[in-house]
Amino acid sequence: MISWKNLDTVAAFEKLSALKNHVDLKQALAGENGAQRVKDYSVPMAAGLTYHYAAKQVDGEVLDALQALADETQLKAKYEALYNGEVINTGEKRLVLHQLTRGQLGQKVVADGVDKRAFYEAEQKKAAEFANKVHAGEITNAAGEKFTTVVQIGIGGSDLGPRAMYLALENWAKKNGACFMEAKFISNVDPDDAASVLKSIDVSRSLFVLVSKSGTTLETLTNESFVKDALRQAGLDPARHMVAVTSETSPLAKSSDYLAAFFMDDYIGGRYSSTSCVGGAVLSLAFGPDVFARFLQGAAEEDKLADNADVRQNPAMLDALIGVYERNVQGYPATAVLPYSQALSRFPAHLQQLDMESNGKSVNRFGEPVAYVTGPVIFGEPGTNGQHSFYQLLHQGTDIIPLQFVGFRSSQVGMDVDIQGSTSQQKLCANVAAQIMAFACGKKDENPNKNFDGGRPSSIIIGDQLTPEALGALLAHFENKVMFQGFVWNLNSFDQEGVQLGKVLAKRVLAHETDGALKAFSDLLGI
Repeated sequence: MISWKNLDTVAAFEKLSALKNHVDLKQALAGENGAQRVKDYSVPMAAGLTYHYAAKQVDGEVLDALQALADETQLKAKYEALYNGEVINTGEKRLVLHQLTRGQLGQKVVADGVDKRAFYEAEQKKAAEFANKVHAGEITNAAGEKFTTVVQIGIGGSDLGPRAMYLALENWAKKNGACFMEAKFISNVDPDDAASVLKSIDVSRSLFVLVSKSGTTLETLTNESFVKDALRQAGLDPARHMVAVTSETSPLAKSSDYLAAFFMDDYIGGRYSSTSCVGGAVLSLAFGPDVFARFLQGAAEEDKLADNADVRQNPAMLDALIGVYERNVQGYPATAVLPYSQALSRFPAHLQQLDMESNGKSVNRFGEPVAYVTGPVIFGEPGTNGQHSFYQLLHQGTDIIPLQFVGFRSSQVGMDVDIQGSTSQQKLCANVAAQIMAFACGKKDENPNKNFDGGRPSSIIIGDQLTPEALGALLAHFENKVMFQGFVWNLNSFDQEGVQLGKVLAKRVLAHETDGALKAFSDLLGI
């Protein structure tokens, strides 16, 4: 029997709280004991990745306390309930089924009289067949020319995840002969966004993928109109250049305005939709269905690892629980995501939405206020760029901010040069190792400006190379981490009411139904 309790009523959390500042990182990583700790404090992930947490403020006693917290909050049972089709999204009274887009972990899930795994597979097959026909020249523009560019039109989860995944695999695909079409993305309702993309492409040889689950998203439909106008001005029929990713009940579903429609449903939230047709259509068109299938396989394998009650063998659960310890016991306010891979340049932006939209809540899953802090602020940039930007605050600022590094031993493209006795990739990896130790151990100096206190915790996910499988595993790891933290905090991590109020007020502004300060701000902006 599953029970849902606020964190401050959980006995194991009280015991965990007694372990504040329990581990001295400088001491833990010193000498040969430190070298052994680096070997011991790691958990295998899917696709050859490994989660290393030797530079976190944990030891055996803290890990035992985290295990007790996982057991008392029934994390494994709640994960099982999610993938077996229970109503986990209590705010909207919905199932949460994004794992089913990449595999079947538990029992068959039937909703609305439909086998949902079979439904998602069928839609992915449709998208794959469509992509293959485009690549083979069976679907062309009116002049019989192949399409060379795909442009995704969407916002939020319809943009951030798919864009991050595309950029992550673009160079790998080019290197491995799997780049069939260039992809572009239009998200911001700012007309400069759409205009800059349209100016950079040959619209006559471009396919546009409109993504809106409801078919009513204001920003997306506005950008669709912008694109259709550009196509008409070029003497083109928009219906020959557009496909839709939407729900079966949306106004887009059976419209003659689109070459094809691929379906999703309300059981997959936008920020969890990269492994559905929201990501599948654009990634299959860009890289081919086989690459997208490999991406799904990596995610599926990582999902299986999350189904383990032993926190020391469950990388996502362990990462989540260490994060709860840092947020609710250590009192750290934020987490920096620092991929030492240019291909992951937009991955931190995706994780911002994934984490902050899911767990940025001050009421529990029953709508009752919670008396403890929940989701941290998430931010980040690729290394080494970030080192020359915000690392100053991370090293010497007044707040301690935990760090999540991601690094790979090899680059995607294989191009490199030896300068001063080492390659660029070696220099990149050397910076990761150096930063982990600099943050953890610091450096004493009589000059206060040059003194580093250290004691700043980090973890790192390491792999050989960023492949489709590794990317899928990385994505699923963070999705499951956010899920587990939401369970511990007793939140509903699968609705996002916080994004709605501004949309409602914006409609009032556009309808000129305003007064007071709202009218004054509208007037200032010339509306």
